[in-house]
Amino acid sequence: MERFWETKKLEEMSREEWEALCDGCGKCCMEKLIFEDDTLAFTNVACSQLDLVTCRCMHYENRNAYVPECVHLTPSELKDIYWLPKTCAYRLLKEGKPLPEWHPLITGDKSSVHRARMSARGRAVSAKPAEEFIDYIVEWDDL
Repeated sequence: MERFWETKKLEEMSREEWEALCDGCGKCCMEKLIFEDDTLAFTNVACSQLDLVTCRCMHYENRNAYVPECVHLTPSELKDIYWLPKTCAYRLLKEGKPLPEWHPLITGDKSSVHRARMSARGRAVSAKPAEEFIDYIVEWDDL
């Protein structure tokens, strides 16, 4: 596969290229808390639509029907990327950084993100009530 991510800006990518950037880690689908001082905290509580084994949305194409607040990530949505994991390809490329060696576009293998232990697999828990999120705050190195 052509290394399109090295030659194109995010705004220039086709839908297929844009979608291929997603490594399937599922970490963006973890619930987050924003405190009064604008501090962001990640939890290991998965969205109710995240398959905890595949780390993929069970209803990706229609996800907003199930979770109306789900962000449909587009180049214009990347203005505020602080909420994306620091290993996210969209964030890395926006910040001018290369994709990591374990990224599926580099390895040619969609399961490489799991083998590298960079996904939510085995670390995420099923959806919980919002009032319990504070009990599930995590500080993973890859968030």
